[in-house]
Amino acid sequence: MIETDLYELLGVSRNATDEELKRAYRRKARQLHPDANPGDAQTEERFKEVSVAYEVLRDPERRQRYDQFGPAGVFGPAAGGSAGGFGGDPFAGGLGDLFEAFFGAAGTSRAGHGRRSGPVPGPDAELVLDLSFRDAVFGSKREVAVSTPVRCDACQGSGARPGTGAVRCPDCGGLGELRRVRQSILGQVVTAVPCGRCHGSGEVIADPCPDCRGEGRRVVDRTLVVEVPAGVDDGSTLRLAGHGPAGVRGGPNGALFVHLRVAPDPDFERVDTDLHTTVHVAMTQAALGASLEVPTLDEPRTVPITAGTQSGTVVTLKGLGVPRLRGRGRGDLHVHVVVDVPTELDDAQRALLAELAVARGEVVADGREGHGEGLFSKLRSALG
Repeated sequence: MIETDLYELLGVSRNATDEELKRAYRRKARQLHPDANPGDAQTEERFKEVSVAYEVLRDPERRQRYDQFGPAGVFGPAAGGSAGGFGGDPFAGGLGDLFEAFFGAAGTSRAGHGRRSGPVPGPDAELVLDLSFRDAVFGSKREVAVSTPVRCDACQGSGARPGTGAVRCPDCGGLGELRRVRQSILGQVVTAVPCGRCHGSGEVIADPCPDCRGEGRRVVDRTLVVEVPAGVDDGSTLRLAGHGPAGVRGGPNGALFVHLRVAPDPDFERVDTDLHTTVHVAMTQAALGASLEVPTLDEPRTVPITAGTQSGTVVTLKGLGVPRLRGRGRGDLHVHVVVDVPTELDDAQRALLAELAVARGEVVADGREGHGEGLFSKLRSALG
């Protein structure tokens, strides 16, 4: 059972929203991920605890039970099972069951589930895939190299030398599990753990395959094509069912979890499905109006700058944002206008601005309403 408060593990308040939980988990996962801390068993364990905390709190029903009953509401008998731990919440057996569900560890079946229905599935695996900003927005197909166990071709995954077969396990009698009885405050709890000799298959190999040494699988290097859907974000995870390690002696493959790491873009900032970018316009363009070409993720678009536009104005271009991952259409592109004030002026430009100040009755730096014999004054004199 996790002793630390789940909210503390994620670093959020007890009234955190789903979005706040998601952001907190992504931040913690990037910090504690095993790929970022190779060989650090303590950090890896912390990563698993944070993942468990997120999976519990993101589910409204389990979160309610946790808030009401504490850890026992999701990790123990109070999670909905009977005194014997049968039925109800699939995580009622404790922290080990949670890890099995989220990280592909060998399952712990409970009494009443009966004999295993086949070979033990392979564990899950995970990797990190780096994407460019545009690949994440529009989707892409990427090749990734993995090294995982696959079915042995020599024995077709049976683990037995060709021409021979498996025999019933003498330790578990072919059940694939060993049952244990323990006392709790609510009575007897009967649990079943995988048989250590047959690894839950119920059978053992008398004459192992020489190629795979009886495992029914061999580790090979291979290349997978990962289809990244349009609209994924940094920290997203893809689950590729059946692409993880093969199970022992014919067990089905586990899943491959692909964690996505998206590089930032120099021109665009993403907020959910909306994009934000900044354009700079000259003071004269903002005052008199202009048309500017603005970069987008598709192709440049012309944006009208109306006369009198102020710095901080936002122009929204509909449908030029990020595709919605679980819906139709795209978000919007918000263009933030910054009006640039010139910092270096020659004499002619300074005279023009001084004349403009006179015309508008504005006091400039020398305390007078404009100064100097500028172009406008000369024009007025010439026109009489």
